Amino acid sequence: MSTYNPYDNVLETIRNAASILGLAESDYATTMYPERELKVSFPVMMDDGTVKIFEGYRVQHSSSRGPCKGGIRYHQDVNIDEVKALAAWMTFKCAVVGIPYGGAKGAVKVDPSKLSSAELQRLTRRYTAMIAPLIGPDQDIPAPDVNTNGQVMGWIMDTYSMLKGHAIPGVVTGKPIEIGGSLGRVEATGRGVMITTRESLKKLGIPADKARVAIQGMGNVGSISAKLIAELGAKIVAVSDVSGGLYSSEGLNISAIREYLSVRGRLLKDYNEPGVNHITNQELITCGADVLVPAAMENQITEKNAADIQVKVIVEGANGPTTVAADKILEEKGIVVVPDILANAGGVVVSYFEWVQNLQSLVWDEDEVNKTLNRIMCKAIDEVFDLHTEKKITLRASAYCLALKKLVTAKNIRGIFP
Repeated sequence: MSTYNPYDNVLETIRNAASILGLAESDYATTMYPERELKVSFPVMMDDGTVKIFEGYRVQHSSSRGPCKGGIRYHQDVNIDEVKALAAWMTFKCAVVGIPYGGAKGAVKVDPSKLSSAELQRLTRRYTAMIAPLIGPDQDIPAPDVNTNGQVMGWIMDTYSMLKGHAIPGVVTGKPIEIGGSLGRVEATGRGVMITTRESLKKLGIPADKARVAIQGMGNVGSISAKLIAELGAKIVAVSDVSGGLYSSEGLNISAIREYLSVRGRLLKDYNEPGVNHITNQELITCGADVLVPAAMENQITEKNAADIQVKVIVEGANGPTTVAADKILEEKGIVVVPDILANAGGVVVSYFEWVQNLQSLVWDEDEVNKTLNRIMCKAIDEVFDLHTEKKITLRASAYCLALKKLVTAKNIRGIFP
């Protein structure tokens, strides 16, 4: 892990948006500080009978526009500054797409690949019990993030429901369908990335079926983005995972690669196909393509590699993949960066649909979910591009200006308690 603090990145971006809007610091001061930060330590019984202590976090950044919302990640390198940054990004993401949530984020410092399924379940249930006073369907609603999935959400929902004495499906989103999950939720973030890519290419006058796309990360977001962007007719020339990447100027066979990766434990470094070259993650970022979709972890595009990037558009599938210093270099190069708080908002939009369905005991069909997602995303994309054109600012500044305006307005209407 670098010494780079992602929360400093957040603060600089907020200050920049505030100066464009001409806001006084007292107008936006509340967005600079999370409302609550909880740090927990808890024991877990391992399969061999030993007890290990794990550290976890839950940060609620803002509840000005509604209950807090945000994923839970399991990662050995996670720290409180990263969780604070992710919670703040969620606040701005919900505001930019206009859904009535504030931002939150949770994490446990653990490498889940080193735990058995039973250990993972015990860790999840104990972590849930530790953060239970802070979460709830009208308070703070977790969801999957890096290294967590529908099964983990099922354990959280069950633990919380047991503590309360009755089933509360609305406490988490991203659950399996059988216990109140929404159709279309698994694909939602990747679908949002595809919609953002499609609409951005339209606005830039690049035909989607002529575009060459490189995607860093082949987890849930990256692999679904790759599948859906390929269905637009674009050529996916490069993909990667933690082990390295694949490149083919003729375009990769995405369905074959996704099939290969569907077996747990398989890595792209071991994937072979005629005409496909193995590349590093860094080579993927600087390879010749029209669109780059960083869909892995934070801080992948830095001042060290930004000058070598050759694409026309970057669509941020991951949270915080570009540092502030890299942003300036990309702007000078004329590369259009569609920011994370817009590009990957599809997940939280459909999480919102799932929560609404849970609260109303309704089930929407997948077509309705996807159509409503498309409508909300297209509206937000239009608003961000319009302000970008009007004020001649970057898309990131434009998205943050729109979101910050909504947050400041909500705070002003509500006032300060007591």
